[in-house]
Amino acid sequence: MTQQFAVSFDYRCPFARNGHEAVVAGLRAGRDWDVRFLPFSLDQVHVEEGEPPVWDREPHERGTGVLALCWGIAVRDSFPDHFLDWHIAAFAARHDEGAKIGKEDVLREIATSVGLDADAVAAEVASGRPLKILADEHTEADRRWKVFGVPTFIVGERAAFVRVMDRNNPTDVDRVLDLLEWTDLNEFKHTSVPR
Repeated sequence: MTQQFAVSFDYRCPFARNGHEAVVAGLRAGRDWDVRFLPFSLDQVHVEEGEPPVWDREPHERGTGVLALCWGIAVRDSFPDHFLDWHIAAFAARHDEGAKIGKEDVLREIATSVGLDADAVAAEVASGRPLKILADEHTEADRRWKVFGVPTFIVGERAAFVRVMDRNNPTDVDRVLDLLEWTDLNEFKHTSVPR
C-alpha cells in the first residue's frame, strides 16, 4: 500500500540534504511512497515578530534561501520529470561545492546540469507563482503542523523534525515513518551522537 508523507526542505540545511537524499534514493529504488516535497523557508523562521514576511520584501531583502526555494518549486510544479535530479543537484551545489545558491547564475547552472531549460525555469520564477506557493506552503506547514525546521516529516496530522546522520539511506526514512505511527512518543533525542 502506498505510503503518503510530506517532507520539508530548505537547500541550505545539511540535515535536510541527508533526509531528502534518503527519500530520493528510496523513490529511485522503487519504494511505494507518495511524497510531497514541502518548501519551508529558514529565512522566514528568523524574521522578527512584526516584520514583513520574506515573500513580501524586495528580492535583495529576502535572505539567501528564498530564490533557491522558488527555483525548486518552479521545477517541482512545472517540470516535475526533472525535479528529483534538480533537488539532489541543488543540495549538492550548496553542500559539496559551496555554491551560493541565492544567486540566479548558480541556479541556472544547476538547472542546465540536469537537462532543464534554465530560461524556462527562470521565466516561471519571474511569474511570481513560486513565491506565492512558498508563502502558502510555508504558512500551512507552520500553522497546521507547527513546523519549525527542516527536514520535518509529516504523515496525516503528525509531524516530526528529524535529523538523520547518514546520506542516501531509504531505511532511515522507513524508520522515521514507523516512529510517526507511534502516537504516544513525543520526543526522542540522543544527548550525543558518537561518530
